[in-house]
Amino acid sequence: MINIQELKARPIYGYLKYLTLAQAAAFQGWTALYANFAVEIARINGQENGVVQSIKELPGLLSIGLVLFLALAKETTLASLSILVCGLGVAATGWFPSFPGLIFWCLISSFGFHYFEAINQSLTLQHFELTEAPLIISRLRSFTALGSLTMGLIIFTFSSFDFRFLFGVAGFIAITAALWSFFHRPSDQGLTPQKRGLVFKKRYWLFYVLTGLSGARRQIFTVFSIFLLVEYFRFSLWQMSLLFLFNNGLNYFLNPYIGLAINRVGEKKLLTAKYLTVLAICVAYVFCDNPILAAGLYILDQLTFCFTVSIRTYFQKIAAPEDIAPSMAVGVTVNHIVAVIVPFVGGMMWMYSRRLPFLLGIVFALGSLIMTTYMKTKDDPKGEVALAAK
Repeated sequence: MINIQELKARPIYGYLKYLTLAQAAAFQGWTALYANFAVEIARINGQENGVVQSIKELPGLLSIGLVLFLALAKETTLASLSILVCGLGVAATGWFPSFPGLIFWCLISSFGFHYFEAINQSLTLQHFELTEAPLIISRLRSFTALGSLTMGLIIFTFSSFDFRFLFGVAGFIAITAALWSFFHRPSDQGLTPQKRGLVFKKRYWLFYVLTGLSGARRQIFTVFSIFLLVEYFRFSLWQMSLLFLFNNGLNYFLNPYIGLAINRVGEKKLLTAKYLTVLAICVAYVFCDNPILAAGLYILDQLTFCFTVSIRTYFQKIAAPEDIAPSMAVGVTVNHIVAVIVPFVGGMMWMYSRRLPFLLGIVFALGSLIMTTYMKTKDDPKGEVALAAK
């Protein structure tokens, strides 16, 4: 029996918890404000939105460069710096209401966000064992929802305030947490030394493919489902804030159960259920002409995204311990190879029909569902888990 209270008492848990909260608040602030800021203040169109969103994903594509920084500094130092950069970028966004301004500050904040994502995943998988990691990751995902919920409440309460103030609050939360974390970094003693340099192994091919498809499919929803609500259905900032509040509150309470489900039924079954649901959501979006249905689909998709942690825990079971840090950097990069292209292509599709990007989402959902059938379970003696254990 795993003692969850003992796991939560470890210094690394508190460190990651507070940084996760702060990063989520900053990112939620940017996400919740961006669409209304871009449409109402910066006056950009659907194609320009696709360009901004594609450029936003470039730091994810360049996360492979993180392996170079790992040779110069500890992962905890890089995590703190990443949150600081993320906060600075978000805080500055409201002061530059133009297409070039959105691109530049979006790029800065995105570097911080994506680098922290890779380091967060790496530290979690290194510090916690196979059956512990799903529980901790799902709880950290819950704190992501809590951070988003907190920022959502702030935006909901002060939705009449200037965008510069709201972006500034979101960035300030991350900057404050980053400064705190520089003085509360946990020890890395007892951990397996991580390889320096790139790690690509044939054994990890399914992890790479599922991660890439996940990034592509995710962009369809983060970019175009929100844009659909704001541009097509004319949701106000107040309405969007209310939607985010409900969504994050639901995620906060449900996320801890994902780790329990992974340990009970396994990654393959959870991901199969996820991609079947995503497929249905994509089809529904194509034919959706009702704002309430569109909002409901957004919430349902956000719930399915919680199951994505199964890809990471599956990787932990097939990976060599020393491969985790560089592989997480590679994973974030693979995730964004297609994700950089999708918003740009989807933006052009949007100009012809708002339904076309969601047809593309159907393709990605089907591809993910097919790839999930190749996952090997612990009970399969020929599976990758068994091979990794030898």
